[in-house]
Amino acid sequence: MTTRYAGKVGAPEFPVGLDWLNTERPLSLADLRGKLVILDFWTYC
Repeated sequence: MTTRYAGKVGAPEFPVGLDWLNTERPLSLADLRGKLVILDFWTYC
């Protein structure tokens, strides 16, 4: 079974002023295009 979508919705750009870890500068979606991106979310209790 093939799933079909009515359209594509692009991801929004990252907001200005975010704190970035382990990068020399803020990234944009264009910087990440074609790359494997792993998101690591954590919380402090």
